[in-house]
Amino acid sequence: MPFFYYYDPYYWVILLPAILISVYAQIKVSGTFRRYSAVPSRRGMTGEQAAQAVLRAHGVYNVPVERVGGNLTDHYDPRTNVIRLSDGVYGSTSVAALGVAAHEAGHAVQYAQGYGPIRLRTAIIPVCNLGSKLSIILIILGLFLYSQPLFGLGVILFALAVVGQLVTLPVEFNASRRAIRSLDETGVLDGEELRGARKVLSAAALTYVAALLVSVAQLLRFLLAFGGRRRD
Repeated sequence: MPFFYYYDPYYWVILLPAILISVYAQIKVSGTFRRYSAVPSRRGMTGEQAAQAVLRAHGVYNVPVERVGGNLTDHYDPRTNVIRLSDGVYGSTSVAALGVAAHEAGHAVQYAQGYGPIRLRTAIIPVCNLGSKLSIILIILGLFLYSQPLFGLGVILFALAVVGQLVTLPVEFNASRRAIRSLDETGVLDGEELRGARKVLSAAALTYVAALLVSVAQLLRFLLAFGGRRRD
């Protein structure tokens, strides 16, 4: 595999710039979260309370909010209908924590209201995950065995994984919009606090965009390599 990366011109021209953008996005989200984690909200509500406030504002009362270990491991689990907030968010009163908590509550509201894109993502994600796991194996086998069918099948499966990431974008953007609007309407945050929460969620959204960009660049690289091998 190192040989393939070192001598593959598509890696340096197409994939590496996308990877650098992804690294920048990760640095930005960590820095922004750290900055606004040091800014306490005036009302003093915790992340758990903010999530509950967002749920109540949309008439959703059957979603528990639990604590989970780790850093930025916050998520909504649709299988158990539970919001899980990390240690740095659950009991924190910071602007960053409230923004993240409200975002996860936004996902729970999406499911409760039958938001179209999240239902689509739920339907296709098992296939996309399977494609993500098998694609690289098939592509590597195709390269070493010089097998066009294996390589081509791997590229198709990788494309399915990219589709999954693409469908995720509107889901994440919508959850952030719901979060900011709910924090404003419920009075949990206001003024500069809202702007800080928006910056945190915008930085987080950038990581999804960057991840998609890396996957699209990788897919383009594979397609160009596949076309080159066919000509050979």
